[in-house]
Amino acid sequence: MKSVLSTLLALLTLTSLLAQEGIVRGMITDKGTDEPLPGVHVTAEGIDRGTLTDLDGKFSLSLPPGIYTLQFSFVSYETLKVQQVEVRSNAVTSLGQLRLAEALTEIHEVTVSSQSIRNTENALLVVKKKSANLIDGIAAAAFSKTGDSDAASAIKRVSGVTVSSGKYVFVRGLGDRYTKTLLNHMEVPGLDPDRNTIQMDIFPTGIIDNIIIHKSFTANLPADFTGGIVDLATKDFPDVRTGSIALSFGYNPAFHFNKNYLTYRGGKTDFLGFDDGTRKIPATNDIPFFTEAITQADGPKAQRYREILESFNPVLAARRKTSLMNFSLALDAGNQKSFKKFTGGYNLVFTYKNETEFYRNVTYGRYGLAADSSITEMQMREYQTGDLGVHSVLWSALGGVALKTKTSKIRLTLLHLQSGESKAGIFNYENSDQGAEFSAFQHNLEYSQRAITHILLYGKHYWTRKWELEWNVSPTYSGMSDPDIRFTRYREDNGVLSIGTEAGFPQRIWRDLKEWNFVASADITGPVKFQRLTTVFRMGGAYVFKTRDYVLRSFNINVRNIPLTGDPDELFASHNLWPAQGDLTNGTTYEAVFLPSNPNQFKANLSNVAAYVSAELSLLSSLKAIIGLRAEYFSQRYTGYDQLKQHVLNNDKLLDEVDFFPSVNLVYAIHNKHNLRAAFSQTIARPSFKELSYAEIYDPITGRTFIGGLFRDANDVKGVVYWEGNLSSTRIQNYDLRWEFFPDTGMLISLGVFYKKFNNPIEMVQFVQQAAAYQPRNVNDAHVYGGEAELKHSLKFISPQLSSLEVTANFSIIGSRIQLSKTELDSRVENARAGEEVKPYRPMAGQSPYAINCGLVYTGAKKGFLRNFEAGLYYYVQGHTLYYVGIADRPDVYSKPFHSLNMSLSKSFGENSRFALSIKAQNILNSRMEYVFRSYGSSDKHFSLLSPGYTFQLKLAYRFF
Repeated sequence: MKSVLSTLLALLTLTSLLAQEGIVRGMITDKGTDEPLPGVHVTAEGIDRGTLTDLDGKFSLSLPPGIYTLQFSFVSYETLKVQQVEVRSNAVTSLGQLRLAEALTEIHEVTVSSQSIRNTENALLVVKKKSANLIDGIAAAAFSKTGDSDAASAIKRVSGVTVSSGKYVFVRGLGDRYTKTLLNHMEVPGLDPDRNTIQMDIFPTGIIDNIIIHKSFTANLPADFTGGIVDLATKDFPDVRTGSIALSFGYNPAFHFNKNYLTYRGGKTDFLGFDDGTRKIPATNDIPFFTEAITQADGPKAQRYREILESFNPVLAARRKTSLMNFSLALDAGNQKSFKKFTGGYNLVFTYKNETEFYRNVTYGRYGLAADSSITEMQMREYQTGDLGVHSVLWSALGGVALKTKTSKIRLTLLHLQSGESKAGIFNYENSDQGAEFSAFQHNLEYSQRAITHILLYGKHYWTRKWELEWNVSPTYSGMSDPDIRFTRYREDNGVLSIGTEAGFPQRIWRDLKEWNFVASADITGPVKFQRLTTVFRMGGAYVFKTRDYVLRSFNINVRNIPLTGDPDELFASHNLWPAQGDLTNGTTYEAVFLPSNPNQFKANLSNVAAYVSAELSLLSSLKAIIGLRAEYFSQRYTGYDQLKQHVLNNDKLLDEVDFFPSVNLVYAIHNKHNLRAAFSQTIARPSFKELSYAEIYDPITGRTFIGGLFRDANDVKGVVYWEGNLSSTRIQNYDLRWEFFPDTGMLISLGVFYKKFNNPIEMVQFVQQAAAYQPRNVNDAHVYGGEAELKHSLKFISPQLSSLEVTANFSIIGSRIQLSKTELDSRVENARAGEEVKPYRPMAGQSPYAINCGLVYTGAKKGFLRNFEAGLYYYVQGHTLYYVGIADRPDVYSKPFHSLNMSLSKSFGENSRFALSIKAQNILNSRMEYVFRSYGSSDKHFSLLSPGYTFQLKLAYRFF
């Protein structure tokens, strides 16, 4: 009995001691390349405990509470000792990133005091310095300095990067077509399925390790990019237990607590980003048409017709209501736990944004050239101005689990995005097109919901002689629905209201899109020796399959003999529905435009099979090269037809291409702190599903229509064919040269030039046969050339008192030129104004001529009130850019520069700086978002105008651990 009690007591004592142990974690990298070192021996002096770093160079060592000296040793590297490492009971001590220096002659021992090396900005600069291809980026440590809460705000600090609409990333001033976004190296569709870039504002900076922008192509990257690839890496294994909550409020004097804000009655689940059925379509089949054949109000067709009429949501009017402030919530949690043979970890993130915008005097215009060439001033054809209220909800949920052994890692990530946006507008409308002269007012109601569910299964395996296998499997479902878009316009003549053909029938529109994506890839990397030349050899492949179903259903609404008051809700009032007062000739009726056939319905799919090989060669001690070749077989199919059914496609191949994409990247280390880089590659930009279609997508708010690229555009009167409808891919040659100087830790000065040649670039061109319509088309070859400069430097060289101030700046100056096709040149000559000289060249659409991004950052003092205080002032502007290409009597449309000046202040306080308070001011200069028509001898005329005003944001965050 005594023996049993002794054993139990010993077990209890051991359990108690184990429970009191703490954990030391960190990451070991090569000091020269900053690459992780697997297999490093980690031991604690004075105790028989030790471990090895895993394939990511990370380690986790359990020790009893106390003060230790840790030793890190690896073959052919200098041994590192870290002293005064304090281990606390049931706590994690993170040493951050430690670097081992390669032993050049005899092995030495280096001893340092315990410290947490967390400056991942410096680590990112080391990666940039040692990388064989052109990259830029931003690391997690920079986010607190800038006060940026999401990836879209943070990435604007990167050289040559611009952000459109506060969420979409462009690189080197090139449009969305030439930029692709990856999440953890894998392609992820965004909330707008017709964009290459995903909405970056959905990712809180708290879950991001780094954002890398690849500006030069290597064979392991997707070939369909030109400006750059944005690769966003999320955290998988937090070094310490994490958990935080952040709440923010935003106030815009023009947007919020405004009694004139416009909205309309929606559904009960709008706050969750999806409709609850309030906006459901009344019917899609068995829809009887209103014809003279319905002669009896009690007949079966008449009863069914009336039933459908009563199923329409009767709300058509926008209403005034007081608007509320913006607010957002972010929650995250993560941890890892070490077991005997593996380590497990998890990350959980939830974000919710609820935002309100209210724009006064919103303007949408359409202008054209006068028939008389002596008249240089553009003539107004349509003009509308009014108020627009926007309420948007966006929430995201990300969950990830990972398991890691010494030689393998498997990670599963689940991501769901949900977005809902409601718009309500009241506009005054003027029309003077083709002899029509009338005034009107209109109400617009819209709702759009989007959802994405993304799964990523990732694996990495390491075996002897440093060979690695990485693989990914990633299915994604995307859904988009615009239920019940409502447009009502009243014509007004001397106080008399009417609804009819000339002003435009009221419309009810439903749009639905479903898309399935499947992506899989595998890469093998390892060292190969060839005649004394050490080569890092890489090979792999990828498979992408996408399928899309799209349908647009539209109802035209007719009003028959109803007394009109100007309140749109009267149209679907029960007493005004056909047959009103029992009269078969009176009442509101509908026409189902999508029946009996619907050209705005299509199915499309694509597949892309890729394989590549590449080799990283150390040609000399100071010269490194990556040479690669990627092959892709791409096919895209389409099922659908045009309005007249002259072209009927049934899963026909529209693209069927085999392409080879070579790439060469060279880096010459002139000096330990200087690099000279050169790169050449060939890439591609392919048309999207929407572009390569017969779809016609009408936007009732702006009055503009997207025309699919398969449509032919010809002038029947003049016999001119502006576009044959043969949309094809764009092929690009890319050349880069850059000099880099790293004067000190965390500092960079670089200068670079680049040149790109585009074969058959795709641009948005105005459609001649239809007013206010725009179509993607191939144009003549284009050339883009430019220079970049980047500066990241502390001001301590001026005075030691300025060591906490840092200047960040990047500038891009870009020229572009397209030689006009004969059709475009003839059109411009024919419509030239008196005295105008038509040149055979013009700028490339979507290409900005310059971009300036600069900031002044204060990182706080080491003690006192300014400890943990950070501040930044940032300015950004992008030059005027050709947006829509003009043709015939339609002038070009340009975007005007938006001067963005933002300021951020943040301070951490409390025990272990767990509380953080930040204040941001955005658009301090009160810039306006303007697009204008531009023509020789004429003043600019508004294509669109929005005034976002300035916004203040207050954010309070708390870390639980």
